[in-house]
Amino acid sequence: MAKQHTSTRKKTGSVAPAIAQLGLTQLGKAVAAPTSPDEAVLETVPNPHPGKLYAIRFVQPEFTSLCPLTGQPDFAHLCIDYVPARRIVESKSLKLYLASFRNHGAFHEDCTISIAERLVQAMKPRWLRIGGYWYPRGGMPIDVFWQTGKMPTGLWLPDQGVASYRGRG
Repeated sequence: MAKQHTSTRKKTGSVAPAIAQLGLTQLGKAVAAPTSPDEAVLETVPNPHPGKLYAIRFVQPEFTSLCPLTGQPDFAHLCIDYVPARRIVESKSLKLYLASFRNHGAFHEDCTISIAERLVQAMKPRWLRIGGYWYPRGGMPIDVFWQTGKMPTGLWLPDQGVASYRGRG
């Protein structure tokens, strides 16, 4: 039999009490986009299935940042996979955090690794990996990969599904 989840909504349909109870400051309200990654707030919530081995995937196919030397825009397809422990990242806060790189100058490697390390710091997952598939500038794509260690035994996780850059082929 499926586990029944009790709604935390009042009869008016408001989720505000549940959001407040979780200590979330961004979900359910208009929030100005942070102007830098340092200003961005990553929020987490309790993992609803802390005893289960499962993965969560976030894909950001239109990630942007700026070249720290030229100020020109850089574009990437990010794929973040993680196995939660006690907490999971709240998705709106992650979207705002990733958007905060839009006017941030940093090299591809720094952006990719900084995102992963910030997520690890906020959630303390059992395992995390990130693939940063950067579009070419200067004629050369740069792909950046990082993970916290070995993938947990018994975890099913599909390939990130991002093909190597082939140009006009």
